[in-house]
Amino acid sequence: MTRLFTGLILSFALAISTFATSVYAEVFQVDDIRIEGLQRVSAGTVFAALPISVGDLVDDPLVRDATRSLFRTGYFADVVMARENGVLVIGLAERPAVTEINLEGNKAIETDQLLDALRDNGLAEGQIFRQVILEGMVQELQRQYVSQGRYGALVKTDVKKLPRNRVAINIDIDEGDVAKIRHINIVGNNDFSEEVLLDEFEQNTTGWLSWISSNDKYSREKLSGDLETLETWYLDRGYLKFAVQSTQVSISPNKESVYITINIDEGDVYTVGKVELSGELMIPEIQVRMMILMREGMTFSQTLMTTSSEYITRRLGNEGYTFAQVEGFPEVDEEDKTAKITFVVTPGMRAYVRRVEFRGNTKTADTVLRREMRQMEGSSANNALIEHSKVRLERLGYFKEVQVENVPVPGTNDQLDVIYSVEEQPSGSVGASVGFAQGTGLILGANLSENNFLGTGKQIGVGLNKSTYQSSLSFSYTEPYYTIDGVSVGYSIYARETDYGDFNISSFSTDTYGASVNWSYPISDIQRIGFGFGYENLDVSTGSFDSVEITDFVNENGNLFDVFTFNANWVKSTLNRGMFATRGASQRVGLALALPGSGLEYYKMTYSGEYLRGLYGPLTLKLRADLGFGESYGDTTTMPFFKNFYGGGFGSVRGFKKNTLGPQDTPCNLANPPCASRFIDDPDPIGGNVQIEFGADVIFPLPFLKDQRSVQASFFFDAGNIFNTKCGDSQVNCFKPDVGELRYSVGLGATWLSGFGPITFSIGKPLNGSDFDETEVFQFSLGNQF
Repeated sequence: MTRLFTGLILSFALAISTFATSVYAEVFQVDDIRIEGLQRVSAGTVFAALPISVGDLVDDPLVRDATRSLFRTGYFADVVMARENGVLVIGLAERPAVTEINLEGNKAIETDQLLDALRDNGLAEGQIFRQVILEGMVQELQRQYVSQGRYGALVKTDVKKLPRNRVAINIDIDEGDVAKIRHINIVGNNDFSEEVLLDEFEQNTTGWLSWISSNDKYSREKLSGDLETLETWYLDRGYLKFAVQSTQVSISPNKESVYITINIDEGDVYTVGKVELSGELMIPEIQVRMMILMREGMTFSQTLMTTSSEYITRRLGNEGYTFAQVEGFPEVDEEDKTAKITFVVTPGMRAYVRRVEFRGNTKTADTVLRREMRQMEGSSANNALIEHSKVRLERLGYFKEVQVENVPVPGTNDQLDVIYSVEEQPSGSVGASVGFAQGTGLILGANLSENNFLGTGKQIGVGLNKSTYQSSLSFSYTEPYYTIDGVSVGYSIYARETDYGDFNISSFSTDTYGASVNWSYPISDIQRIGFGFGYENLDVSTGSFDSVEITDFVNENGNLFDVFTFNANWVKSTLNRGMFATRGASQRVGLALALPGSGLEYYKMTYSGEYLRGLYGPLTLKLRADLGFGESYGDTTTMPFFKNFYGGGFGSVRGFKKNTLGPQDTPCNLANPPCASRFIDDPDPIGGNVQIEFGADVIFPLPFLKDQRSVQASFFFDAGNIFNTKCGDSQVNCFKPDVGELRYSVGLGATWLSGFGPITFSIGKPLNGSDFDETEVFQFSLGNQF
């Protein structure tokens, strides 16, 4: 269509030339300008680009300049100028407009990414079509696939002409397979074996885990990274003159295999000579030297030099010199094979924080984030406080990710803005619910459970729920910042009817209602102490199959109790995140005490802790422990069985059925209700007064999942059991604390933080269950984490 229209324009020009004086014949004055052929481009755009106006004298050079100017706009495929008496006639053939761009076959490079690249280069829907841009993008796309090792990738384009001078662009991509690395050969390595060096590479030949890690798939970018890793590896061992001399990548004829040859020159090993300081230190020299990790006589290490520079830079940043630069320069002495290290310190101006801004918090109010800040506006910038404020935001558990950026204020050299960018995640659930979980059965109810209620940071829970073992009504409220100092206060009221016989526990039921109030005080940024008081009314009903333990307790202590409680706790946490932490530790010590004079007199002491640290690469080790001890005192003869510890399932020893570990009751003979004759017949778990549980998880990223921030998976090892210090003479599966009676399991677990709450499952294999232990290989729940 474009060619047809251009032909018409040329015919029009020839016709004009038969009866009009040629534009190029002589200089003439323009009395008027007439434009022919416009469809979408406005006449104003043409006149703005045209260097000729009415009244101008036009000659041949000016006409050529005008033609070039119109071509440079990029809107026209052809431009023809002619003269009709005193009128300058301009015939234009517009380039077609892009109506749509269709991409097919692309998986390795996302469609949005490709469309953005086309748009950045001037090719997008609604813009003017230019063939040269399309061809250039095809070549660039081909290069991108080659850099990923997809040498067989093929990109085809089809430009379909549409009515009204429009086109549709179809891009068909056959990405092909990534070429696999068949061999890597390192030439010139005299001091280290090829095997040792290749262990440092991200890319390698095919191994037994390559199907997960894809480390055998060639990528030009990864090869560049491996070469940098190789250079750093040698520099950290004193090879200051190490160099990669050349790299050859050979491709098999079928473009499916890659062979890499790397030629290196190791050079000599150098030791550290003198260590000197240069520039404005701004802090005492002795403090600076304490942060330098290199000493005279040590083997030179690039990492130690860089780390020393970072330590000094960070220290200066804590003093307000946010833009400080510290660089280490080695000066080689070839005769002694030593290197004098000079650290050049450029502190710059002391910087002050003009503003602290938050971005991305569409739900959470600014005040909730701002109260976590330790870097104040108007004060000297402190890198440690800026980073600590970021960690405090991450510990809230409201955000998938928190990023911080120090942005210099334009026009100044001593001010900056600190900008925190957050991405919010679900922090609770609201609405009606229908669910199912092993150990609790069908769950029906309406509830609101929110740790960040309406973005205020307040914790509110309202629930009306019914399951196969429990009916409950509850309300709780916690204000984490009751005072500006971070003192929190929480209230709760509840009423519950629970049939423990349907919850893998001995046959009894309780009707309970109560209320409590709790306070928590910060004693540092990572420690809190708390205490609270509560009241509980408790009515215990024994089942049809009364057990010895339940019958004895009710006969000696009654079944209706008014209990006043006191609780205290100490918490310390250095975890890097509120949800799915990957680094840090947390500990909690708690005491729950039924006050003297209450219907029941008992106490429970608990300890829980976890520790996380990085292993190799993306792997994280998580260690945990849960300990507990309870006992009665005063007029209560024994620890109330309904206040016992229970074990098994999530948060305990996975692979064993929920609440089934530990002591079991001793059923009575139905023919003798007073339990004159007792025998063991299908006993049920009744719990114990001692809890010992611990475990280890190796957390790993799930393959083929791009966003790992809402998912956490692990291989686990769990151990533990429930014990009793006062076992009955004929009580089943009851032991005093004994390492030999611990239960063990291994398996795989995962948690997904969905919009409905955490969804957790595990596949566990018990290693040493007894005849009385109930096992469960597959377990799942909504609302728990492993």
